[in-house]
Amino acid sequence: MSKTTINIGIAEKDRKKIAEGLSRMLADTYTLYLKTHNFHWNVTGPMFQTLHLMFMTQYNEIWLAVDLVAERIRTLGYPAPGSYKEFSELSCIKDAKGVPSAKEMIRQLVDGQEAVARTAREVLPIAEKAGDQPTVDLLSARMEVHEKNAWMLRSLLEE
Repeated sequence: MSKTTINIGIAEKDRKKIAEGLSRMLADTYTLYLKTHNFHWNVTGPMFQTLHLMFMTQYNEIWLAVDLVAERIRTLGYPAPGSYKEFSELSCIKDAKGVPSAKEMIRQLVDGQEAVARTAREVLPIAEKAGDQPTVDLLSARMEVHEKNAWMLRSLLEE
């Protein structure tokens, strides 16, 4: 079976470069999803209720975003990474060791939210240069969400 030619007005080399960047973003997003869900389950302490609910809101939103990013990669004509091995190789977000304190969970999630925003920001100019407006829109929307989540989490660390 031959591969059908994709002719959406974006050169194949540009689609490949964008898909590679989106694959890193997908890995970061999925890794952040897992970390946030893990912390939702395992948070303890005086901020339990606040953090338990906040983490749940965030991991549910991130879960939906995973699909959007993966489907954009597929739309561009490339397979989306989908294994823990691929995600661990592509993601810049590291797993948590053990069960950190609530404050350390917040710090790690701030770092994770900011990491996804940085990855999106790295891919954005590649998509802009290629005239890939749907990817630009997706990246802009994701940056807005992750930057806002980082701000909300960061505000909990202030004394």
